[in-house]
Amino acid sequence: MRDTLTGSRIRERRQIAGLRQAELARQVGISASYLNLIEHNRRRIGGKLVVDIAAALMVEPSVLTQGIEATLISALREAAADAVGQEAELDGLEEFAGRFPGWAGVLAQMHRRVVSLERTVETLSDRLTHDPHLAASMHEVLSTAAAIRSTAAILADTHEIEPEWRDRFHSNLHQDAERLAESSKSLVTYLDESDSAGDHRGVPLEDVEAFFGTHGHHFPHIEQGGDEAEIDLSEMESTAARSLTRDFLGIYAADARAMPMEKLQAALADGPLDPLQLASQFSVDVATVLRRLAALPDGYLGRPTGLVVCDASGSILFSKPVPGFAMPRFGEACPLWPLFQALNRPLVPIRQRVVQLGRTAAVFDCYSYAWPQTISGYDQGPVYRSVMLVQSIEDVAQDQQAVARVGPSCRVCPHSDCTSRREPSILSEGF
Repeated sequence: MRDTLTGSRIRERRQIAGLRQAELARQVGISASYLNLIEHNRRRIGGKLVVDIAAALMVEPSVLTQGIEATLISALREAAADAVGQEAELDGLEEFAGRFPGWAGVLAQMHRRVVSLERTVETLSDRLTHDPHLAASMHEVLSTAAAIRSTAAILADTHEIEPEWRDRFHSNLHQDAERLAESSKSLVTYLDESDSAGDHRGVPLEDVEAFFGTHGHHFPHIEQGGDEAEIDLSEMESTAARSLTRDFLGIYAADARAMPMEKLQAALADGPLDPLQLASQFSVDVATVLRRLAALPDGYLGRPTGLVVCDASGSILFSKPVPGFAMPRFGEACPLWPLFQALNRPLVPIRQRVVQLGRTAAVFDCYSYAWPQTISGYDQGPVYRSVMLVQSIEDVAQDQQAVARVGPSCRVCPHSDCTSRREPSILSEGF
């Protein structure tokens, strides 16, 4: 119970009731000066006096004594931390919430809405910039419009055209107009479907990630020694998606054979999470350990856990999302992620605590490792892949351990002083 705020609530309720301090003090049998000390939270109050004051103000005693929910206080602190160009008086935060709970709730709700809208902007910006289907549709619309404009200009600027050529131009105009109408309709339909509740995916990788997400990234059939080829992929939309899924299921099965679930769980029960120790215990590389940890049933590690895999070009090949860690769907990710740092130091395990910037900065523990793919011949350098395990951190003091500041991608990162920025952020002017 936050009884240090009781005085603020008494003052607020007294003012609402239209009573002067002297009147309320007389009704409850105390001096006005003592009530003044109570209302300014300089004297604690309880027992019969609280009951008498509540009766005089015609409210329940709990209205004066119960504290503001911790979630509201936490939300207000987040709003204060995210404010641009403003310094909030944090020392008076609980008093503000106690005196004006309605306004405090409005502020917290507006902050949550801002965070939600910014995540939407991130997703839409990523899609508008890199969605292959959208880019092809836009190219079709623009090229058809240019063709119509060119043909119309010829007809308008040329006064004498042979009937045969004029008819041909008219025919071209008609065909281009029909093509523009169809491509525009297709584009509008695609955008409408993107906003609907349905699951509309544009590239095979999205099909693969959706399939793994539906199964919780965990396949009991394979864990029990079953053949990955027996898993039904008939609902997948394309041959390419099915092929990629088979590849990833093959990796999953190989990892499961190298680190059986029962033995892995027993090893984790013996001590804290240590991927290097697990790699030594099971005689596997660190990449296998990180992938295996991400395949554990939800909640087993006690914290939400995600996974990202990329190739030597930095292109994301596979991802398992984790709440609060934004992973671009189509675009380039932040170059400061440990995932990409590992590519510069192959075979060197990296552990780094990062905070992903945004209106609500979130802290994560990241384990990364880059390893070479199979070498195809002599005098040919290996092609590397990199993997990163991401675990969320809650209620951690950031000054206890070095924290690297990263973003989702340059286009939606608020870190204006980053030396690795590739392009200006759309989150400008305090957005």
